[in-house]
Amino acid sequence: MKKAVHFGAGSIGRGFIGLLLFQSGHELTFVDINSELINAINTYKEYTVRIVGEKCEELKVTGIQGLLSSQEDQVIKAIASSEIVTTAVGPKVLKNLAPTIALALRLKITENLVKPLNIIACENMIGASESLKEEVFKHLQPEEIAKLVDIVGFPNAAVDRIVPPQNDSNDLLSVAVEPYFEWVVDKNGFVPPVPFIKGMQVVTNLEAYVQRKIFTLNTGHAIAAYLGYVKGYRTIREALQDQQVYKIVKGAMEESGKYLIHRFGFSPKEHSEYIEKTLERFQNPYLEDSVVRVARQPIRKLGPQDRLVFPAKEALKIGVTPRNISKGIAAALKFDWQDDEEAVALQAMIKEKGVKKVIAQICKIPENSVLSEMIVEEFNIIF
Repeated sequence: MKKAVHFGAGSIGRGFIGLLLFQSGHELTFVDINSELINAINTYKEYTVRIVGEKCEELKVTGIQGLLSSQEDQVIKAIASSEIVTTAVGPKVLKNLAPTIALALRLKITENLVKPLNIIACENMIGASESLKEEVFKHLQPEEIAKLVDIVGFPNAAVDRIVPPQNDSNDLLSVAVEPYFEWVVDKNGFVPPVPFIKGMQVVTNLEAYVQRKIFTLNTGHAIAAYLGYVKGYRTIREALQDQQVYKIVKGAMEESGKYLIHRFGFSPKEHSEYIEKTLERFQNPYLEDSVVRVARQPIRKLGPQDRLVFPAKEALKIGVTPRNISKGIAAALKFDWQDDEEAVALQAMIKEKGVKKVIAQICKIPENSVLSEMIVEEFNIIF
């Protein structure tokens, strides 16, 4: 039987990537730092995925096993004997996986395990697999890396499925997800043969799909969260029922869309439909997604290459005024949720240096530039 290892036994790992790997005939091992989750996986060896929407469906994932990240020897052996390794741990955690993966690749070399292995980082990050590859190769010698060229691939991917936190404290493993999903992977990054995974789309123009997803869905989702937080809403759906918020979010997605259409040649009609579909997904009444969950880590999300600042800068370059994205950035700068370390740090920075200098420092937007002035103006007048 084909074997797969997935790092991250959380809701996305179980409800999205893990489900598709199981449905494609893989014997699935989850690796996580959460002992409660891993114990539950090894006790029950199965879980249910509930597809919730106008039509609801329940799917079983069975025959699974779990390993704690600290069980390094077992994790290394599991990786070395697998055809595919995937992750859903968050971009910041990827480098923590690198030493273990490097040891597994060394084991493949020493035991002459030449079966192809493809490692796909399924994160909200451009070039996530390439980034993981760089971290892994830091722990290997040049002669080892040379021996891996033909047997290990790190194809980049774009992933898209809304999987909110689960509310059933009595069932650790079952998970609810939306019907829609997209898992697009770069064909050029695989070592052949490309593994069959149900629902995985293999393309040669991955960058277009990655940017479309991040600068449409992630941009809109984040702005809905930050505006919703400022206005005191609890969930994304509640925020978007406010017509003022809805109008800004849709406007921001249209601004970023003009850049995407210009850059990648997307059909304006099809991209407009993609925006409408995304807004519908945000308002799925069967998925309760809190604004604070989506808004967390504002410093990362305000980075110069991330979902807010990058499309605003690119829109300006083609003559589009990103007024709505600027409102979203201003709202992000007001995110002060005390349970989020980045939010607390952000507010301390603004108090100490002022918002204009923080925009320059975090967003890398020059002081007194058109975009900086626009964001400061929105920051001072928002709602």
